[in-house]
Amino acid sequence: MEDTDIEEEVFDATVCPECTKMTEHEILKRNIRGDGEDLLVRCMICSNVHNLQLRPPKSVFIKTTLSDRMDSIMQLIESDEDEEINTDDYFQHEEQTYRITRIEDKTSRECSSLNANEISAMWAVRVDRTIVPITMTEGEISVPSSIECDPDRIFSCGAIMKMNGRRWRIRALHTGKGRTLNGKRIASEIRRIYLHVPEDEL
Repeated sequence: MEDTDIEEEVFDATVCPECTKMTEHEILKRNIRGDGEDLLVRCMICSNVHNLQLRPPKSVFIKTTLSDRMDSIMQLIESDEDEEINTDDYFQHEEQTYRITRIEDKTSRECSSLNANEISAMWAVRVDRTIVPITMTEGEISVPSSIECDPDRIFSCGAIMKMNGRRWRIRALHTGKGRTLNGKRIASEIRRIYLHVPEDEL
């Protein structure tokens, strides 16, 4: 490997051992080391010269349960070992968006924030789409179905919607806390929509 002298180059962010804080540094010498590099740098504040080793972080794979409504699968999600991961963070996996709902450390204790290499298990729910189960009732006959929609779409009790080319009235909305005959809910909160034929079509 060859050393390369670089004049008047500024390295934006590193901690100076003399200033004990982040300061701008001038790069005096650069030496490539595998995927990383060793730098000889000088603090622009106090002129202290010191060595700086830059190495790419190692990858880790986090055991993650991915949930999409009633379906869950276990996947290994790749991350840099020093990346800070928090509950309610979002990430992409196979062109789908997930929100982290739970992370656990090596003792299976729930935490709100951990570095990736400290996580033993993680849970996340899909948030880029919502599939809402539907029950369509006409007389004594009930037919199950479902629709895919935006998680923020609003459904209101009493409203008219079209399913399978027909008009239906929303009779009730079922959330995780029970069934309601009044009010409105967003799709992500709904566990099932109950549809009845409108009275003017009976």
